[in-house]
Amino acid sequence: MSQDNLIDFGAERAKRVHDLNDKRLNDMRQAFEQAMPLAGAKKKKPKGKPKKR
Repeated sequence: MSQDNLIDFGAERAKRVHDLNDKRLNDMRQAFEQAMPLAGAKKKKPKGKPKKR
C-alpha cells in the first residue's frame, strides 16, 4: 500500500468538530443580534438646528 492514501482520522475529526463549533457559535451570534441589536447598529437621527423660543 502507498503511504499517500493514509488518513489521519484524529485530524479530520478535529476539523469537523471545529466546523461544528463555528456553526453553533454563528447561530448563537445571529440569535443574539436579532434579540438584542447592537447599539452601534442603530441609525441616529441627525441633529438639526435648535428651535428658537
